[in-house]
Amino acid sequence: MIILKTRVAVLGGGSWGTALSVLLSKNGVDTGIWIRSGEQFEAMSNKRENPKYLPGIKLPKQLRISNDIDAIIDGSNIVVLAVPTHSVRGLLELLEGNINRSQVIVNVAKGIENNSKKRISEIVNEYFPENDFVVLSGPSHAEEVALDIPTTLVSASRNKDVAEYIQDVFSGPTLRVYTNPDVIGVELGGALKNIIALGAGISDGLGYGDNTKAALMTRGIYEMSKLGVALGADPDTFSGLSGIGDLIVTCTSMHSRNRRAGILIGKGLSMEKAAEEIGMVVEGIKTTKSTYELAGDIGVEMPITKELYNVLYNGADVRESVGKLMGRSMKHEMEIVAKNKKTSW
Repeated sequence: MIILKTRVAVLGGGSWGTALSVLLSKNGVDTGIWIRSGEQFEAMSNKRENPKYLPGIKLPKQLRISNDIDAIIDGSNIVVLAVPTHSVRGLLELLEGNINRSQVIVNVAKGIENNSKKRISEIVNEYFPENDFVVLSGPSHAEEVALDIPTTLVSASRNKDVAEYIQDVFSGPTLRVYTNPDVIGVELGGALKNIIALGAGISDGLGYGDNTKAALMTRGIYEMSKLGVALGADPDTFSGLSGIGDLIVTCTSMHSRNRRAGILIGKGLSMEKAAEEIGMVVEGIKTTKSTYELAGDIGVEMPITKELYNVLYNGADVRESVGKLMGRSMKHEMEIVAKNKKTSW
């Protein structure tokens, strides 16, 4: 795919949408960002920074800022969905009639929709089935991307040319983008790691140590891959940037909203109070519910997700849930290997 002049429309003024807009603009890509809130639009326009979601980061003078979505989309080759998962459907409804078939839709949200239990690509396909779709994911904190700290992402699409097009547009001196054809795996990796990060935060909040977190992360990636394989993902994807890479950064960093919310829950706050204190969307809270229900629908055992669901939505005692995980029946570490009898014992 060869496009001589690329114009990008970023829809959403949260920390990640803002960071990507800053990066693209600094790299010379014609970029516009749409801000839904009139108050936030005024603040960003006047101060040339996003004081609510990304304070201290100056917005390049060439970055176009608007609360007129049509003005931002008009003439764009790429439309980036940079709103929380629960807001994606409403945004797509707003876009109906305003998107043409040639525009590439890129999603950067990481979650699974409540009720429908659909991935973002499935939701987008309901509204724009003829448009090329890319999920851009990986181990990345907006705060670090905006500060030009070296970062890697993965561009996943069923269309190789489109994946490479997004790779070319978003890559720069401080951002390296790889490609992957496994849309399902990359989407699930980005969504499910938020659940495990909540668990890692709860572990920290309880005062547990590195041993516990290592166990959660290791068994967590296995749990993630089990659901992924059941839904048609390539298991190798979970060993990559959107799997273990994103899991590491989200479970270990204080930039992670999911980990921070987990810490507060581990210290005794309800999920509502924890989310309120974080002050931004904690994707893992909603995704825990969607994933627990989805796993039940297709018969995939996800013990960590189950216990987190019980803590968040059924008021289960956190320490009792840890005890249930530790007291589960003994089994082979690699259940699939054992079932396939690839070893001699």
